[in-house]
Amino acid sequence: MPPPERGRELLARKWSYLLSGVVVVALTRDDFDREIQQRLDELCAAVHAETSSGTPSHRSVERIGEQLVGLGYVTEDGFRVTLDVLGKGLLGLPEFQPVETYAEPVVTVLGALSAGFLAASRRAVLEQQESMQLSLLKAVRDAQWNLKESEARFEEVVTSSASGILVVDLAGRLVRANAAIGDILGYTTEELTGLSLQDLVHPDSVRVLGEALRALVDGAQERVRQPQRLLRKDGDVARISLTVSLVRAGGDQPGHFVAVIEDGTELMLLQSELNRQALHDVSTGLPNRQYFTTYLESALRRADPVRGLSLFHLDLDAFGMVCNSLGRPTGERLLVHVSQRLKAVVAREKAMIARFDGDEFAILVENTGTTPDVATTVAEINRELSEPVYLDGRGLAVSASVGVVRRPPSDWEPADVMRAAEQALRRAKSGGRGQWELYHPGQDASERRMDALAVAMPGAWEQGEIGVRYQPLVALAGRGLAGVVARLHWDRGEDPLDHATCVEMAERTGLILSLGEWQLATGCGQVRWWGQGSEFTAPLHVGLTAHQSCDGDLVRRVRRVLDDTGLPASRLTVGMPVPVVARAEAVENLTVLAELGVHTSLDDFGLGPDDLAAASELPIKSVTVARRLVERQSRGDVEILADLVASARRAAGRVLVDGLATPEQAEWWWAAGAVAGTGPLFGEPLPPGRFHNPRG
Repeated sequence: MPPPERGRELLARKWSYLLSGVVVVALTRDDFDREIQQRLDELCAAVHAETSSGTPSHRSVERIGEQLVGLGYVTEDGFRVTLDVLGKGLLGLPEFQPVETYAEPVVTVLGALSAGFLAASRRAVLEQQESMQLSLLKAVRDAQWNLKESEARFEEVVTSSASGILVVDLAGRLVRANAAIGDILGYTTEELTGLSLQDLVHPDSVRVLGEALRALVDGAQERVRQPQRLLRKDGDVARISLTVSLVRAGGDQPGHFVAVIEDGTELMLLQSELNRQALHDVSTGLPNRQYFTTYLESALRRADPVRGLSLFHLDLDAFGMVCNSLGRPTGERLLVHVSQRLKAVVAREKAMIARFDGDEFAILVENTGTTPDVATTVAEINRELSEPVYLDGRGLAVSASVGVVRRPPSDWEPADVMRAAEQALRRAKSGGRGQWELYHPGQDASERRMDALAVAMPGAWEQGEIGVRYQPLVALAGRGLAGVVARLHWDRGEDPLDHATCVEMAERTGLILSLGEWQLATGCGQVRWWGQGSEFTAPLHVGLTAHQSCDGDLVRRVRRVLDDTGLPASRLTVGMPVPVVARAEAVENLTVLAELGVHTSLDDFGLGPDDLAAASELPIKSVTVARRLVERQSRGDVEILADLVASARRAAGRVLVDGLATPEQAEWWWAAGAVAGTGPLFGEPLPPGRFHNPRG
């Protein structure tokens, strides 16, 4: 990855180049480039602060916006260029990858930058207005001494000013208007002359303006500054900033009013657009997660007490394949199509559709008597999405996995509803593509408990609560020790967790890779120690998970453990679950391990034809029959199982059995052709100190 300084330098040059084309500053090109580079570094630091702590100094970012105004005549065009360059460029910097992590901090920082720019622009406008008023007042006073000269000066100021200027008599009639105010309101200067100022002011603001003018006449105020709404000739409303001063005649008597008008429409439109972008997805135009959560809060309060709400949390299946193969722009166009299809699904409902991160969408439906049931709605969603859309000549379609929360409790917060929908979505995705799941409180409580345990595993492992236990693999003929199986065990006092539960939780968090390597190293070291000075030669059996089996570093991990412990490769048997050998990564790992001399095995072996095919084609030494088949044999379904053992022996050579609980089971499987097994019949997994002493 290139250094961040290089990316920033290129972005700063682009910003400086484009900005210099639309602004006027009193700096040389080199000084201007250095100034822009410094501002960009400060913005990047603010984004990192927002990401790491969530509490950056918004005031420091606002000052950057103020400094941009302070550089010179940086207009709204210049600021639009700034937002366009930074809005795209910051998220393109290598230091702000991945985009999902930095998108929200970048938007927050740009919002603060906008606030600072707008505030400084308003101050500059006010300063300009005040300066102009001083010039006007001076011109009026000087007119008493040199009327001709002052009138000429006043005429020049009024004519050349970009701000609207009105001269109003004490009765409120317009005596004079410049071309700028005519442009703002759509009148000619001749049409404005003679009109009443109150006729131009919005009816809701007439009283407030009248009181302000009376305060000027009474001397209670020197000038009045207020936002106002003026009526254009075409009936539209112009939002302006109005500053009015009273010019006094001889004897300090009130003479006439001078009003300066600044058109704030562009600034307000810019602020409105910034607010909209902060609450909407750029690609699809849909509300984003922030807007959706706020809307959900109000929807929960007004929901029908009987019918309630329904929240659908969608994740597009295989969207990553579209982006990887056809490019991100095509993926974004597909997302726009998906948003349109979702709108069609709920067109007759009171519903909000939002796009979350990446390929996630949400639909909130306020249920009525005619709202379809959840299954019908989900089926309609996938039916709409399954119709191909042609992009660049390719017909593309997707399916969606959906988590649904129907009629959440009235006392729930939006975060509770969102979390429940995410839990349901996760269960749906675990069942395959195009599936959906409805939130169930009981399942949720169980999953939350498992999640809590899963995230606590690293600390428990570091504190020594997780260890390796050993279970005997016993020969069915003669009952001799045929091997040792290494199992994980979490010692939690009265609530210990067995190997299967530990593995399931470690798979959820990705801890299984490092924990599994430690399990392998611990087991190999223990078996190696047992073999010193004794006749103990039983191999170690270690079962891998799907994640471990496909790990690109699996072979390196195994070789490192064997080198560190000194255990011969032939005394290690590594088992992979049968379903995972459908993946090329697992097959490659298994083949290389076999070439290194490690014995390989297929675990959870069943009745499927794919199981036998895998056993025949792969370089394995044994298969381990699944526990469910042992239970099936106990129920009397023996004929097909006997054929399975015979076929497995022909394909793999050795058949092992897991889960033997009774002597009758062991006898039957031995008669069928199995050679060894594990289970309660031969002993539960035990710590190494309590395991039968192989050296004794």
